Amino acid sequence: MQDIDDLVKEMTLEEKAALCSGLDNWHTKPVGRLAIPSVMMADGPHGLRKELDSDGQGLLKESYPATCFPTASALASTWNTDLLYQVGAAMGAECQAADVQTILGPGVNIKRSPLCGRNFEYFSEDPYLSGQLAVAVINGVQSMGVGTSLKHFAANNQEHRRMLIDAVVDERALREVYLPAFEQAVKEAQPWTVMAAYNRLNGKYCTQNARLLTDLLREEWGFEGVVVSDWGAVDDRVEGIAAGMDLEMPGVPNGNEARIIKAVRAGRLPESALDDSVRRLLSFIRKADASRKVNYICDLEANHSLARKAAAEGVVLLKNAGNVLPLAKAQKIALIGAFAEKPRYQGSGSSLIHPYRMDTLLEEINSRCKPGDVTYAPGYSLEENETDVQLLNEAVQIAKEADAAIVCVGLTDMDEIEAFDRQHMSLPESHNRLVEAVAAANPRTVVLLSNGSPVEMPWIGQVPAVLEGYLAGQAGASAHAALIFGEVNPSGKLAESFPLTLEDNPSYPYFPSGPKTVEYRESIFVGSRCYDKAEKEVLFPFGHGLSYTEFEYRDLQIKKGSDIDTHLTVRFTIKNSGKTAGKETAQVYVRDLESAIVRPDKELKGFAKVTLSPGETREISIPLDDRAFAFYDVSSQAWVIEPGQFEILVGASSRDIRLKETVEIRGEQPTISLRGNKAWEEFLRTGAVSNAAYEQLTGRTLPENTPVKRPFTLETPIADMRGTLAGAIIHRMVKVQIANMVDEDIHAPTRLMIEKMALESPLRLLIMFSGGVLETNFLQALLDVANGRMIKGLRGLLKVKKQV
Repeated sequence: MQDIDDLVKEMTLEEKAALCSGLDNWHTKPVGRLAIPSVMMADGPHGLRKELDSDGQGLLKESYPATCFPTASALASTWNTDLLYQVGAAMGAECQAADVQTILGPGVNIKRSPLCGRNFEYFSEDPYLSGQLAVAVINGVQSMGVGTSLKHFAANNQEHRRMLIDAVVDERALREVYLPAFEQAVKEAQPWTVMAAYNRLNGKYCTQNARLLTDLLREEWGFEGVVVSDWGAVDDRVEGIAAGMDLEMPGVPNGNEARIIKAVRAGRLPESALDDSVRRLLSFIRKADASRKVNYICDLEANHSLARKAAAEGVVLLKNAGNVLPLAKAQKIALIGAFAEKPRYQGSGSSLIHPYRMDTLLEEINSRCKPGDVTYAPGYSLEENETDVQLLNEAVQIAKEADAAIVCVGLTDMDEIEAFDRQHMSLPESHNRLVEAVAAANPRTVVLLSNGSPVEMPWIGQVPAVLEGYLAGQAGASAHAALIFGEVNPSGKLAESFPLTLEDNPSYPYFPSGPKTVEYRESIFVGSRCYDKAEKEVLFPFGHGLSYTEFEYRDLQIKKGSDIDTHLTVRFTIKNSGKTAGKETAQVYVRDLESAIVRPDKELKGFAKVTLSPGETREISIPLDDRAFAFYDVSSQAWVIEPGQFEILVGASSRDIRLKETVEIRGEQPTISLRGNKAWEEFLRTGAVSNAAYEQLTGRTLPENTPVKRPFTLETPIADMRGTLAGAIIHRMVKVQIANMVDEDIHAPTRLMIEKMALESPLRLLIMFSGGVLETNFLQALLDVANGRMIKGLRGLLKVKKQV
């Protein structure tokens, strides 16, 4: 096979420029003259979404049937890296069977706020846990010869105006919270691609951010693969090449190939930079093509069983007063809630899987009980959030007549949609009223939640048992039935904190934000890092999860490495002291007892999940390295460790610490920048950060965050132009184009997502949305009209008309 360097030398400038953008929505461009094939990518991240019309330019068309695994929020709650590896391998197998070479996922963006509309696609609020789970999924997928696309790099933590928003994040927060999951995944799994996010980061679009894509990703972390843009995220293609952004997706006639060629010929872009991208792309294409498994057959039934296992391990038993669960099968059961008949099992948007099979709780419960022992009532309407009194009364009546009641509630398809952030943490009003009414009618009420992110539970004191089912995929219902009846012992642990109210969340004053910037003023204090440091009460803490058995922790021993005292091994034993086999996830946290710089109360640095029979004892060993004790010092741009005393904490959750021991870490006292202490102390004291303190923390003047005004540009979204004639014209054309490009029976939330994206996207993205119908010269002419340059604009429009 020809050497890649020789192949690059043989390619024309035009061929190299062409290779750096897609052929269509899903394929790379082939170069027939040099036998360079095309490879295909498809959506993930919790299953394969390959469109039936995968060669067209349509938007989110119907997809092939595939296994819909639990979404990331549910998978994360398993805390089981071996299981996530298996899920990844199964997704890789389905990709091979569908001739897909790269699946877009996993997503490791941190859950800064419970309101982020895409939280169901992300693992955790914790960077260490997110990174370890991502490593497992990536290694699983890529073991099958299929690539992954680690996303969305970076600080893509809100959906509102995500195409344009500038995430203003201080360096320490980036390094300690928002980047480590990406870093772990790159260093430990080497994903074939990394997806650059839509948003700006500290003033620069991620797709043209050299510090992000080259300095950090490639040079510091050693990334060897291809950087691909999120679909339509490219602003300046030439600057993107120079920054290390290799592949623009999707392929649309936007003139970027010509711009690359022109920039190289004019000396504005070194051809060596283009060659670097081409080398990486050729390596990726060759690897993907060589890994194809022709006529591969995938066992979908085995994958359904795996999806059931993953769903079961991802369920978190939040509460079980009086050991109401598990239920006996030989009793009268009232099954209440429309989700029992029509499950809510995944979120809405580009990750929407077409499941080849679907379990329902109504069928699963009935199959386990005697005929006539189960009565069902929908309790609420799936179309309306308001309470239907007739449906409510029917549910209450069957609850009164039953020995136990199971109430299925949660968020609806319209509550969790890509491109939309949630407005609150409440369940629909009809769901809350249903729980309260059924609990009043039957003291043995079990609540089963279906939601992708935390919700408030105003009725928590009225019900004895609550199962957090998350969005559990196509086999979720059979998993839930097995848990309810004790066929499987719950072992899920929360990968995120559940605050009592939205106002308790540290990002509350600053999320979502816009129109231009979103300021991460809570800095490093995300989720449990804030709640624990501020000693704030929560509904359920990070790492929480109950079982039908009990576990004892004992015999903690800390063993230091022979030469390096920051390399420790934490050893302890866990005993299943109950009468039921079960799984427990032990968590190791590290606390710096005295530090010159403000630090979180404790940080997760290790975990292990073990299976134990009744009476069985197992020794657990968890290694800790330098990073377990370090914080990022901005002045030295390095991870540093202050010598002194650290507590090693072992527990069943962040607030259920069972064992602890203090260790002394030696070493020289480093020079530390205390810049930021004022802001962190101010935030912990008041829950807010002043402009002056935040500017001192970030080291920059806060950018302007006011509505966009004239002059409008190709970076202006339609939403900011709707008050103008030109904006109204563009908006109307886009609506017509969307109607022409999406299926008539498309999932309603998905249609909303497409319309929202079109409204909030910069005008340059309309070229992509329209498949080239709305082209640059036409949009520029309309902009001239909107900006008051009427003659120039009209001339431009006439010129475009003549060309057409």
